[in-house]
Amino acid sequence: MSGLIQIEKRQQLILLLLVGIILFGGGYRLAQVKERAAVVPVVETPAPEENKVKNISVHVIGAVANPGVYELPADARVTNAVNMANPLGEADLHALKLAAKIVDGQDIYVPYQGERDGPVAAGNQLAAPGAGRDVFSAGMGAAAGGQVNINDADQTQLETLPGIGPALAQRIIQHREANGPFQSPEDLKDVSGIGDKKFADLKDKITVY
Repeated sequence: MSGLIQIEKRQQLILLLLVGIILFGGGYRLAQVKERAAVVPVVETPAPEENKVKNISVHVIGAVANPGVYELPADARVTNAVNMANPLGEADLHALKLAAKIVDGQDIYVPYQGERDGPVAAGNQLAAPGAGRDVFSAGMGAAAGGQVNINDADQTQLETLPGIGPALAQRIIQHREANGPFQSPEDLKDVSGIGDKKFADLKDKITVY
């Protein structure tokens, strides 16, 4: 009888030992999981680049008190640049497209009232005066050498280009109003109806600034 009791006690000890091992193993694993969760790095999301405002520079000359280069936000208009240069009382502001968007590196010439001659815009440089109504006044559309500035030309000026009729001229105007100024003459091919062949006929007769 005593031998049977000793066997039962031994079995109980073995059982208690197994339970202790199981409990210890479970607790150890739980501690490892908590430790791993505590060291998970927090990744910070960088601020999107598009939220940063980009500035552009324009050169304002002519009938202004303070001609010079001015820095403005990328979505600024001609009127913002002209006002920064302080237009004179004799400035002919009606000759300007004051609501037009400006582009980086643009020259804005503010004409005097009754003026017929003035500097001619040749790209981003200003040539000698004496070119009549080819004066660049932030939207007249004409440039030196008879080229048409497709960023400022109206429908009549666009129709002087080879192969550009009323419908296509209107699409060019709608495209730049919806997408902003053309950055290069080649961007004209983004307009529906202007392919490589038509652009080849136009490339020497157009410019952007």
